[in-house]
Amino acid sequence: MLTKQQADFLQSIDTPTVCNVLEMVAPERRGHGYTTKHLHCPFPNLPPMIGFAKTVTCRSRDKVNVGDYMQKRLDYLDYVAAMPNPSWVVVQDLDEPAGHGAYWGEVMGNIHKALGCVGTITNGGIRDIPQIPAGFQMLAGSIAPSHAYVHVVDYGVDVTVHGMAVKNGDLIHADQHGAVVVPLDVIDAMPKAFEQLAAREAKIIAAARDGKGVAAIKAAYKG
Repeated sequence: MLTKQQADFLQSIDTPTVCNVLEMVAPERRGHGYTTKHLHCPFPNLPPMIGFAKTVTCRSRDKVNVGDYMQKRLDYLDYVAAMPNPSWVVVQDLDEPAGHGAYWGEVMGNIHKALGCVGTITNGGIRDIPQIPAGFQMLAGSIAPSHAYVHVVDYGVDVTVHGMAVKNGDLIHADQHGAVVVPLDVIDAMPKAFEQLAAREAKIIAAARDGKGVAAIKAAYKG
């Protein structure tokens, strides 16, 4: 589904740049397909990462019968472990307000990393930040001390996290800035667009740094 060359290219650029390039190759994507609210990122120095979405909904305010829930938890692990990998686990907390309890902590981080996940994107809560396994990225709506009654409601369903609508299997690009869904059918057009974008931006930045004033900057904008 994704070649090594495509993956290497996507991981070589940050998420804002991916959004800029998508505007060029898929202009209709300029106003949607990415997170639009702030997400806490406890590991901002991790590089940009890509993965296929494993989608989940959860709640943490309501009690759940552990015995009734256990089979769903085990089935959920099979879902996470299944191809395609690597994956981002995208969790929509259905509680209002979200984040009453943390879905993610030391145990869940280690389990999901072992099952091929690069990280999580959630409007809900995270905790145990110092104990999260190395290299596992987290973008979260809140940080909370307790997991409360957190439990999976459903998985493999459509979710929306901070304005980003995600379907099971979507390709996600994310870093400290946020996340964006990348359509597979436009990836091959992105490297050339990126080169054009980089050249144009370099020209504008050079004009700004040369100290020759607004006329030089305006000329650079005109190209």
